[in-house]
Amino acid sequence: MIEAINIILQYLAAPLAALVWHLYSKLNYALTHIAVIESRIDTDKTAHDREMKEMKETIKAIFQKLDNIEQALRK
Repeated sequence: MIEAINIILQYLAAPLAALVWHLYSKLNYALTHIAVIESRIDTDKTAHDREMKEMKETIKAIFQKLDNIEQALRK
């Protein structure tokens, strides 16, 4: 009976525990990389939104100056 338990522990439980630990470490590694990628996406999105806002303001300023030039030429 004790020999059977030893065999079960040696050939089933220990490899299964090693497999579970390996899968857990791979999962943890993947989750860390996903969190880093999500953080980069958020940072890039924020930077893109800021750049788009600046571009819109610049375009509005250009059109305002063009309107002023057009009004000056009509006088």
